[in-house]
Amino acid sequence: MKIGVLALQGAFIEHIGALTGLGCECAELRQAADLEGIDALVLPGGESTVQGKLLRQLGMLEPIKAMIKDGLPVLATCAGLILLAGKIEGGETPHLATLPVTVARNAFGRQLASFHIRGKLGEWTDVPMTFIRAPYITKAEPAVEVLATVRNHIVAVKYKNQLALAFHPELDEDIRLHRWLMQLAESRKA
Repeated sequence: MKIGVLALQGAFIEHIGALTGLGCECAELRQAADLEGIDALVLPGGESTVQGKLLRQLGMLEPIKAMIKDGLPVLATCAGLILLAGKIEGGETPHLATLPVTVARNAFGRQLASFHIRGKLGEWTDVPMTFIRAPYITKAEPAVEVLATVRNHIVAVKYKNQLALAFHPELDEDIRLHRWLMQLAESRKA
């Protein structure tokens, strides 16, 4: 199984570490040609505006959008959630817009307001959640499954083939979300 990790900017190395630890082959996605042959995609945390700009400049935005719409499993964390969102509060132009939610950038506060908790995600308990300049979802369409809330805000959702999180699972030792992405990819291949 080959999982592509967007490697333009942000916390992609940590995702690669988690996935290779589970036995996956990872491809660092830096140009459109790198998208060929991937079974799943990770959109990491970082700076969504920079990532979106680079995706456009490198001709990767539309191919990735088409792959997601065609069912490619994707795990999006923090900035990745913003890349997927159909709407961004404040009028910023959406990027991939494959996820029918509205997000607020830096919604939990600036860098100094970063925090770590353990909480419930779907049926799982005691899931570590590290929030760094994190967004949250202010509105989700009915077809979107809410997986987790923190401080009365939506921080994790599933929609079809997309898992989107406001936090950084790659910064903790819990690999359940990365394993879930692998399972989605295996199911799609079967």
